[in-house]
Amino acid sequence: MGGPLESSTFFRDKPIFGLDIGFSTVKVMQIENHGNSHHVIGYGSGNFDSSAIKEGVIVNLELLASSINQMFNGAISGHINTRRVVTNIPATRTFTKTMNLPPIRDDELKQAVMNEAEQYIPMPLGELYLDYSIIERTKKGVELLAVAVPKAIVDTHLDLVRVLGLEPVAFDTSIGAAGRLFESQNRHEDIPAVLIDFGSISADITIHDKTVIVTSTVPCGGDIFTDQISKKLGVNSEEAGLIKTKYGLTKSKKQAEIQQALQPELDKLVKEIKRMIRYYEERSETKQKIGQLITMGGGANMPGLSDYLTGALRLPVRMCDPWADLSLGRLKIPGDAEKSMYVTAAGLSLVETKELFS
Repeated sequence: MGGPLESSTFFRDKPIFGLDIGFSTVKVMQIENHGNSHHVIGYGSGNFDSSAIKEGVIVNLELLASSINQMFNGAISGHINTRRVVTNIPATRTFTKTMNLPPIRDDELKQAVMNEAEQYIPMPLGELYLDYSIIERTKKGVELLAVAVPKAIVDTHLDLVRVLGLEPVAFDTSIGAAGRLFESQNRHEDIPAVLIDFGSISADITIHDKTVIVTSTVPCGGDIFTDQISKKLGVNSEEAGLIKTKYGLTKSKKQAEIQQALQPELDKLVKEIKRMIRYYEERSETKQKIGQLITMGGGANMPGLSDYLTGALRLPVRMCDPWADLSLGRLKIPGDAEKSMYVTAAGLSLVETKELFS
């Protein structure tokens, strides 16, 4: 999703890097593209006090900027050699909708999208940045994906980027970045998929068929799993986290208790996935069926989660490895517990010039 800046002020040939600001962690990655080959030249992560962000708005700019600077100064593998950045807005803080419009001229499209958006967004359009991308244009009309973000959120992220001495190039949603990574890794595959990006406090879900079709968010993140295990087993958060990462939903002495603790969240997740699949398959003119489910993000690491979803949804489930198609040269790949956290940063860093200057 393009930001509110004029893209013509940036040179086409300058590199960019991805900056992923999460619930309490920040990740960065810079990739150089050589044809279809992607080379990581730098990546890193750091933590920050989650009180710095409230409902998507950065409320303590100095605290967050200080934490990010500490990461740049001591936690980067390789190097980040550009100031031009693409950063993310959490999908849960956006309004996203697939629109079907009648045949319409290009010069009328923007106003038609705004008119349609007024019908479903519970905020004045003057308080939002609105962007859209065309999914398909046929003789019957135009199908597109519209995304709106409160200006209060975007503007504070712009302030942060500028305080850090960076040049803001574009914004994207977390799930949009995840979709870009999926596309990069599956260039020759034409199977509609459900993508689930498990963050700390929520899971972003999208139907992906050549592009992002429809998105949703469920409060079903890794920290929520940990909290539920802590309450059910009567252990502290640290112990609950260890139990989650060691046993998860796999067969063990604790399996029944863990599954019982997580069942309400898992039920909400499965229900929403089924609803989205039904929506897609009812509207799909190609009659293609969803053929796979891809889990992503740090919360996807929980043992047994893929097997559980396979059984509940009767779909093949696999976990996305954001490093699968990336060359690191002499850089050391992160450990298994950390490498899945770089899905959004990798997707942001894969933004291509043609996306920004088309």
